[in-house]
Amino acid sequence: MTTEMSAAAATALPRVMIVDDSRIVRATIIKHIRGSFEVREETDGEAGWEALLVDPSIQVVISDLTMPHLDGYGLLERIRGSHISRIREIPVIMISGDEDEASRARAKNLGATDFITKGIGTAELLTRLDTLVKLSRTHQDLEQSRRQEVADPVSGMLSKAFMMRQADQAFAHVQRHGGEVCILVLGFDAFDALTARLGAGIESLLGQFGKMLSAHIRREDSLARCDNHEFAVLIPDAGLADVSAFARRVREAVSAARISLQGEAIHVTVSVGVASFQVDAPADMAALLGLARERMRQAQAEGGDRVAGIEGQRPPLVAPPGVEQALALLALGKGGELEVHLPALAHALLPLLAAIDRHYQLDLPLQRLEQLVANPAANSSNLS
Repeated sequence: MTTEMSAAAATALPRVMIVDDSRIVRATIIKHIRGSFEVREETDGEAGWEALLVDPSIQVVISDLTMPHLDGYGLLERIRGSHISRIREIPVIMISGDEDEASRARAKNLGATDFITKGIGTAELLTRLDTLVKLSRTHQDLEQSRRQEVADPVSGMLSKAFMMRQADQAFAHVQRHGGEVCILVLGFDAFDALTARLGAGIESLLGQFGKMLSAHIRREDSLARCDNHEFAVLIPDAGLADVSAFARRVREAVSAARISLQGEAIHVTVSVGVASFQVDAPADMAALLGLARERMRQAQAEGGDRVAGIEGQRPPLVAPPGVEQALALLALGKGGELEVHLPALAHALLPLLAAIDRHYQLDLPLQRLEQLVANPAANSSNLS
């Protein structure tokens, strides 16, 4: 059974749940805090747990240790083990009576926030509750801030800030171990005209497009909404050719789609910009995102409904990997990525190979290797 204080206070006062099988104990606590807190009463741990699941307004729990059905220890264990952060982090005050120190220690180890005695005074109880309510609100504000940072509040997709943190991690990984990471930026063509035509319905269109993209990317890819009508996809460990082909498939699918909004059939197109770590050699991932966006807008300026990538361009010079990074690429089965860097790697290894040759008297063809390293274009055949 649940008893609630006045509805008028419900919107203004912080909400506390008291869980105790003693009506006298509950009434005593309510007398202390009436007017400062709204109270929900439950008579055992099982009922208290069910209340927490359905009532997100509860900010602090006051619970007895000894109760029928589910005691205070069991309730505390469920709370701290909950997969719901709102419940898992809620402050819990345990009512201590004649229990020994071992019982209090058990409750503390299970995650009790504080303890009160049944004879606690009004001022002390109000002070403790006020402190814990502020703590609870701080946790809730931080959790909401984290959710907003991770997800775009309109589309529910990753926020640009969160995707860029993932992009920075991917950038650091390919710098250390080699590999590839690409970014696509996709934008609707003639977006201003679409907005004028659809009004508020434009958000529905953007939402449908985001869901379509989400269904076609890999689990390891990241999709975020950037700016008003642009979407970005972070694609690690995929070659430029595959990423460009994916961009073309998306463009073709949108152009061929039959879309009906507000009872009206509409035709939309998108332009896509592609940027690659290996080919573009950016200073950081923000620069790579900027390149992809620039190419997307270039595609729109050229008429839209197209992919602007880097096919046919000569890759810029990329700094060769170090020996340790080269060995890591070989271990990953990515030796093909080292071919363009073999002359530089061989040049770096020549002194070491010479020392090994002298020590073991192997008679390695070092002179031939040195000639190839000095002029790799003169003879591209393998050493024999």
